[in-house]
Amino acid sequence: MVTLFLSFLFALQNPSVEGTWINIDDETGVKKSEITLYVEDGKLYGRIERLLLPEDQGKICSNCRGKDKDQPIEGLIIVKGLSKDGNQWTAGDILDPANGKLYDCTIKLDDGNTLNVRGFLGFSFLGRTQIWQRKK
Repeated sequence: MVTLFLSFLFALQNPSVEGTWINIDDETGVKKSEITLYVEDGKLYGRIERLLLPEDQGKICSNCRGKDKDQPIEGLIIVKGLSKDGNQWTAGDILDPANGKLYDCTIKLDDGNTLNVRGFLGFSFLGRTQIWQRKK
């Protein structure tokens, strides 16, 4: 009984990154899309579920490479293969469908409803951070 209670308390203190998130453009502050984060085989992935801006509806990833080339942005896996490292997820990639580029990525849960998603090339300080809010 005590173990069950402690497990419950631990879960409350360490909310999961899994779920649906609203990404907010770091330059404009505009809500752009809904992304579902999920863990598969111990790695974190994220799929764009819905584009929120009318002008983005129906867009394809024309600048992407490989199997993502010319695929609809809705349904595209953009967070790829991050590994849990303490209180963050690292050592994976994030795809920017606007330019088709893959960036190194770290994701850190600020609180139960806010994610810091950092994309960078090589060195973390040479990148940018977006804030994602948990969809309610």
